Order: sequence, then C-alpha cells, then structure tokens
Amino acid sequence: MDRKTRVLFVCAANAARSQMAEALLRHADSEHFEAFSAGMRPTEVDPRTIKALEEIDIVDHTLRSKSVDEFAGQSFDYVITLCEQSTQEWEHAEEAAETLTWHFEDPLSSEKPNAF
Repeated sequence: MDRKTRVLFVCAANAARSQMAEALLRHADSEHFEAFSAGMRPTEVDPRTIKALEEIDIVDHTLRSKSVDEFAGQSFDYVITLCEQSTQEWEHAEEAAETLTWHFEDPLSSEKPNAF
C-alpha cells in the first residue's frame, strides 16, 4: 500500500476552522490521507464546532486543540493555513512539501447565523 498523504491544517486557536478541516478530510478519505490540525496559540475545541460536525454525521472523538509545536520535526505533504494570522506566523516551511493558504472567516467571531 502506498503511503498516505499527510496534511496539517493550521489556524490561530485550533478551535474551529482547522478542527473542522481535519475532521472533514479524515471523514472524506482516511484511506488516502492522514489529517491533522494545530493552532499558533491553541485554546480548546469550541462546542459549536463539534455540533456542526455532528449535524453532518461526523463524530470524531479524537479532536482536541493542539499547538503547532506538537508537530515540530514531522513532515507533511501539505500544510494549509486557514487564516491570515497563521499564514504570517507559520515558521516551519521545511516541514511541508507544499504550503497552501486558504483564508476562511473565523466562525467564532462571525456575526453570520450559519458561520459554522
């Protein structure tokens, strides 16, 4: 079997965006991808994140807020930063074959009723 593609999603707090991305990729194709997430300054997974995932039948009991430091020295095929702050602060380019930037509005601070 071929090696799985390793993807790390990074955002500021690892409370919503990166958690959802990790869970979605893991749910969509865990056969081909290993999905991880981390934050520049991790807090805790927002309960609304878990609720939003459960609403689309994704239950992942492994989700927890993690620091990017936890992944220091590991290699990834892709590191995907999900906010301006994480893009500016990401310092581990040598650990990623490719770094991508996907800016998404932070659902934690959004005033949109369906932000999650």
